[in-house]
Amino acid sequence: MIDPRRLRILRAVADHRTVTAAASALYLTPSAVSQQLNALEQETGHTLLIRGGKGATLTAAGEILLGHTHTVLAQLERAEAELAAYAQGAAGEVTVAAFATGIAEVVAPAVARLSGERPGIAVRVRDAEGDESLPLVLDGEADLAVAVEYRGAPGADDPRLSRVPLYAEPFDAVLRADHPLAAAERVELARLAGSDWIGPYPGNPCHDMVLLACELAGFQPRLVHQSDDFRAVAALAGAGAGVALVPRSALRGMELGSAVVRSVSGPAATRRVFAAVRRGAEEHPLISPVLDALAVTAAGLRVEDVPTA
Repeated sequence: MIDPRRLRILRAVADHRTVTAAASALYLTPSAVSQQLNALEQETGHTLLIRGGKGATLTAAGEILLGHTHTVLAQLERAEAELAAYAQGAAGEVTVAAFATGIAEVVAPAVARLSGERPGIAVRVRDAEGDESLPLVLDGEADLAVAVEYRGAPGADDPRLSRVPLYAEPFDAVLRADHPLAAAERVELARLAGSDWIGPYPGNPCHDMVLLACELAGFQPRLVHQSDDFRAVAALAGAGAGVALVPRSALRGMELGSAVVRSVSGPAATRRVFAAVRRGAEEHPLISPVLDALAVTAAGLRVEDVPTA
């Protein structure tokens, strides 16, 4: 019989591409992971991995087993959820991994709502960039992620995760107040093609969205200054160091100084935010109320309001 604990290890290796990285995510030693994989190969009677200098690759048999692994582990999550519901599930802790503005926009208000409606649920918040929270959920370090769509992100049909859409928001242009285009209510992105740009570092999901928006406008931005802190981005724009595209919610309530914010005409970058849990865990009596609170909070957002100056 196949040990489901070894299936978790197989999936971790498939996700992280190396035995060493999977071992780190699972808080095991590489040798322990290798031993469990060898045992799994003996249980199944098939070679599941090809180990090489560039990492571990699943064989055809490994891919078949991985497909079943997603189903098995999701069913185990459902079993745990039902058992927890049977035991009332009145109290416990839920760890939520979310990026900074997601925490401000939906997580913190949801925590406040839950404190009144479900005081037995303690929400532990972990600050994680938009592309970091999903791996934390998949590795079991967080129960729920508030994440954004990004290049390479698990899709809505990924068998490992269940997703709940929360909100979508546009990126706005941030300019110095005396910029020639600052007088317009809306900025045509193509007219900023010759400007110096300020943007997030590669790897930040917003970096890809800014590049895509500029490509759709017919140019590649000249990124001169880089920061993942949108307050720093706005300050640099206000100092005349360049122009930027920033998610609208990141600008709400920010002291803009010498910068102004203008909406973008035509096709613009959009940040789509969603909550995700391991498939099957959405029915857990502790996790389900947190998902509901996030969805209710998101439904009340007003992302159409554009900060100006």
